[in-house]
Amino acid sequence: MIECVPNVSEGQDLELLDRLSAACGASLLDRHVDPDHHRSVFTLAGPGSWDALAAVVDLASAATAELDLHAHHGVHPRLGVLDVVPFVALGEPFLHAVDAAYSFAAWVNTELGVPVFFYDGCADGFRSLPEVRRLAFVGLDPDLGIPEPHPRLGAVAIGARRPLVAVNCWLDSDDINLARAVARAVRERDGGLPGVRALGLALASRGVAQVSMNLVDLERTGLEAACNAVRDAVGAGGGRVGQVELVGLVPAAELDRASPEFLEWAALGPDVTIEVRLAARGG
Repeated sequence: MIECVPNVSEGQDLELLDRLSAACGASLLDRHVDPDHHRSVFTLAGPGSWDALAAVVDLASAATAELDLHAHHGVHPRLGVLDVVPFVALGEPFLHAVDAAYSFAAWVNTELGVPVFFYDGCADGFRSLPEVRRLAFVGLDPDLGIPEPHPRLGAVAIGARRPLVAVNCWLDSDDINLARAVARAVRERDGGLPGVRALGLALASRGVAQVSMNLVDLERTGLEAACNAVRDAVGAGGGRVGQVELVGLVPAAELDRASPEFLEWAALGPDVTIEVRLAARGG
């Protein structure tokens, strides 16, 4: 089974987002909307590669018909309207996810004229998503398409990767300096936890700051370890984590290895797993 987790640069127009969700059909397992990030994350999955691949093509068609990057303002970094599209192999060979990603990339470039940057398992050698964000069009040409952004749609990063967890820890205050300091303390590139990417962001509509994390090596740093590290660092800085928010779904194995105390504190139940959503859909 292939999972696809497209990130779309729209998180405020709920009627439009409902139209995008409808375009995904039965493959849609979850939609996470954030108005401050001005971003929505769709989780798509189905048997083989075709279910998720067909759904993300339909989603991309709908999103790019309605959205314009020039009208977009949000706190989360973005390359384009259809910002990031990772494919994940669930219980099958990793190359199936790579093949699905390449097929989608060819469609995006041919049908939409959007430049494509490959990352993780699709890039020659290895190129991370943060590297693509940092170097796109200034030190790195697209893998497909012309070397400049589409005038309305920008560009897209497409990759094949292992399962990861995206999670936000909301502070109980708007102390953005503390959030940024904690992000630096926990992220791998600054000497923190292995496989942790983190940013400190301000959520103006909620009046709080947030440590936003991607956990890309769950065997080395899992959900509980990462969130506990943030909680400890925030506490040491005189603050408190008021809420844990998942972005999308998590593998059931990740919750299975978490302690009951952590799951209660984070208010996480089995309904946030890929497996439970698939079973509810009949997959």
